[in-house]
Amino acid sequence: MSNETELKSQELAAPQPGTEGPVFAILITIGVCHMLTDLIAGTLPALYPIFKASYGLSFQQIGLITLTFQLTSSLLQPLVGLYTDRKPRPFSLVAGMGFTLIGLLALSRANTFELIVLSAMVVGAGSAIFHPESSRVARLASGGRPGLAQSIFQVGGNFGISLGPLLAALIVVRSGQRSIAWFSASPALEIILLSIVGLWYMRTGLRGMKARLSVGVKSSLPRSKVAWTLTVLLVLLFSKYVYLASLTSYLTFFLIGKFNVSVRNAQLHLFVFLASTAVGTFLGGPIGDRIGRKYVIWCSILGVLPFTLMLPYANLFWTGVLTVVIGLILSAAFAAIVVYGQELIPGKVGMVSGMFFGFAFGVAGVSAAMLGEVADLKGIDFVYRFCSVMPALGLLAYFLPDLEQKHLTRPESLLPAQTEETISG
Repeated sequence: MSNETELKSQELAAPQPGTEGPVFAILITIGVCHMLTDLIAGTLPALYPIFKASYGLSFQQIGLITLTFQLTSSLLQPLVGLYTDRKPRPFSLVAGMGFTLIGLLALSRANTFELIVLSAMVVGAGSAIFHPESSRVARLASGGRPGLAQSIFQVGGNFGISLGPLLAALIVVRSGQRSIAWFSASPALEIILLSIVGLWYMRTGLRGMKARLSVGVKSSLPRSKVAWTLTVLLVLLFSKYVYLASLTSYLTFFLIGKFNVSVRNAQLHLFVFLASTAVGTFLGGPIGDRIGRKYVIWCSILGVLPFTLMLPYANLFWTGVLTVVIGLILSAAFAAIVVYGQELIPGKVGMVSGMFFGFAFGVAGVSAAMLGEVADLKGIDFVYRFCSVMPALGLLAYFLPDLEQKHLTRPESLLPAQTEETISG
């Protein structure tokens, strides 16, 4: 009874919406954890040349490795998000890192294509558990600035993805596949940090969570309009991640084949591109808070089109410049899309986050597999000419309603009715 009384007193003491700013200690911690989680995802593409040379894999098999990792994550994320919307589990984040740790150790020892795929699947399961609930934590700690909070969370992931190829070039390329085990230090550290976050999550109490999330908006759009808007958002994500798949999975092969650069040089180019996506991600959220998320989405996806059209015909220097520009512009959309979706369907933060993260992972995985098969048949150059037109789908952003100005009312809460007992580890 004393614990229940203490929880209720903490809930009653929870600040009301708008009376406090973002909880930066939690946002930075969850951003660091996102960095460490996605560092592993960023390491995988940089390992492909090693796997290809060691086990004689085709481009199609390389794509299937990405497909397995991304598809495992994409299928599980919405389910995890839907479940934790109903019964939040603060310490599920710690459990997710346990899967990642096991998968990395298995990947360092895998000696067949099948074992590599299975290890990637286990790592993908850990990622699926992490992303929906950590996105909820970011919004819970946003203090009324969800775009900024989502950007801090996302930029951690982008930096992790960009650091993956660099660390792989410095460690794995030199020391071999067994050195992948050193990366297990990442989920081990996350287990510690996420245990702290889980304790904070529980201490906020259910009413504290409702109060913080209620700074968002509640849509009064009819269901048909909501469904249409979600479809547009998913098409925009599709265009973004098909193009990104061509760069994250095959940029190293494109540079090696077209310009005859070394593997290490190609991986450094990949690192620079991924670092530029981190910067763009950080800028996209706060700009969306100020000018509206619809306009960030529109300018980000459609605005990159001239640069993607030029990339297949550029020399090495301008290829490097164009990939940085593309990374900066295209990456600004995702944080804006996630927050836009959370405001479009209030009370389903985990489900919306899981759906968008999962869809992005799934599209990236399927695209990597399909583009790998196309590369085997037509060559890498054809892949980049084909993908260069994908950002033209950004024209569909015209049909997104302006949630910041229309169709909106402020609710008492963005969460469905729950009881204190649903907050558990």
